[in-house]
Amino acid sequence: MLNKKVQDALNQQLNAELYSSYEYLSMSAFFDEQNLDGMAKWMKVQSREEYEHAMKFYDYILQANGKVELNTIKEPTKSFKTPLDVFEETYQHEKNVTKMIYKLFDVALAEKDHATNIFLHWFITEQVEEEATALKIVDKLKMLADTKSGLYLIDRELGQRASR
Repeated sequence: MLNKKVQDALNQQLNAELYSSYEYLSMSAFFDEQNLDGMAKWMKVQSREEYEHAMKFYDYILQANGKVELNTIKEPTKSFKTPLDVFEETYQHEKNVTKMIYKLFDVALAEKDHATNIFLHWFITEQVEEEATALKIVDKLKMLADTKSGLYLIDRELGQRASR
């Protein structure tokens, strides 16, 4: 059975992952409205991926004989300026998620919850990839987005993202 501190921290992360899914879906809608279909698809895939992360926490909590506590999901960002702004926000969001995962990991260590510690290793590795991917897109947008052809190329590239 999970101790209360670890269970609360896991539930907090579960709800944060659900918010991430919601936030990326809002970003997808922005790109759809701008007819940037590739970026919209990329964000939809990202939204689904974040939902899958949430479900990993959900399943783990139950498997560890804990109690899942779903909370109200805060409203996502509704307006964005440019594709670069969206991906800079994505990068910042992923950095914040990384900090949250590290804090959760620290709770598991402090509570000597070895199973949760091991469970979180996958998320730590995943966050390295998430941050690197978002930063790479930001860098490409900074290089090319000032031209319509550059934006078109990036949109086309991002549209090739497949679900895992």
